[in-house]
Amino acid sequence: MSIISYLHVVVTTRLAELRRDGERGDSPVPTAVIIFGLVFVATIVTGLALAKANNWMNAIPNNKNPQ
Repeated sequence: MSIISYLHVVVTTRLAELRRDGERGDSPVPTAVIIFGLVFVATIVTGLALAKANNWMNAIPNNKNPQ
């Protein structure tokens, strides 16, 4: 019975430590994954903005590309 009491105390103490230091900067998602996601979203947004701008410029009558 003493091993069960010991394990209970160890687990309870560890959980209390984790709750106390909740803002210590550890993340379940690595920084590289977050950066990749931000770059991916930025690429999509830039592509959509470029497509909208091209469609808008092509809608202008007598539009010519600059040489």
